[in-house]
Amino acid sequence: MKLSEEHKNQLEAKMVFSATRSSGPGGQNVNKVNTRVELRFSVINSTVFSEEEKARISLKLKNRINSEGELVLTSQTGRNQLDNREKALGIFFDLIEKALTIQKKRLKSAPTVISRLKRLESKKNLALKKQLRKPPET
Repeated sequence: MKLSEEHKNQLEAKMVFSATRSSGPGGQNVNKVNTRVELRFSVINSTVFSEEEKARISLKLKNRINSEGELVLTSQTGRNQLDNREKALGIFFDLIEKALTIQKKRLKSAPTVISRLKRLESKKNLALKKQLRKPPET
């Protein structure tokens, strides 16, 4: 399900962002600047989604939702807070869209008559080839 701009704006209004210091290499920038962004969104208390949609999101994203029902995402790949905020938003919207997409049921298909005949013919050819490998009976 593709989210509209209106939905995205409503969701963005309900998000809570916090910034902390990133981990890993980076020299002085890592020690002084809060560039890692943590995005928190309460799925349970959201008014944007219906109960069915909340249940689907909770089921599909259960590994990313904490005990309080908040979806928690972090981004620290960029060198500044704004880049990381945009990346976290992009990841959030992608996850929500994938979680809300309903997969189509798989229809069972049977092999065609021609494919069955082809398979039997190849089996006969292999059997004949193996038969011809045997030494003649005397």
